[in-house]
Amino acid sequence: MLPFVFHLREGEPVSDQIVRAAHHALASGDLKEGELFPSTRALAQHLKISPTTANKVISQLRELGFLASRPGIGMVIQAPQLPELAQRLALLEPSARRFMEEARALHLKVDDFETLLRQMESPTPPNTP
Repeated sequence: MLPFVFHLREGEPVSDQIVRAAHHALASGDLKEGELFPSTRALAQHLKISPTTANKVISQLRELGFLASRPGIGMVIQAPQLPELAQRLALLEPSARRFMEEARALHLKVDDFETLLRQMESPTPPNTP
């Protein structure tokens, strides 16, 4: 069983979606350091993807530092060192592209949604009576 929830979307490589979902799950605390990660076979069966794609996912997660092999145990989650900016942006790029397409369809300019992003970044002030 996959240790986090995620849904496949069309138009984006499956392996990229799974890697990004795992990254988000680790950042949000849904995945915790030391937890077991499914084997290639289990991942392929659970998601109904090819073993080649499942192997690619595991390889990418290892390269990014999210997985470590533990003899006699299998693959376990590890908190990676913060990847290079380019790698972090690459994880965000598919979502950013969809966001840009939607913003264009709504006739919004970069400044318009930059304001929205900045508002979202700031903590909401507590409601005061």
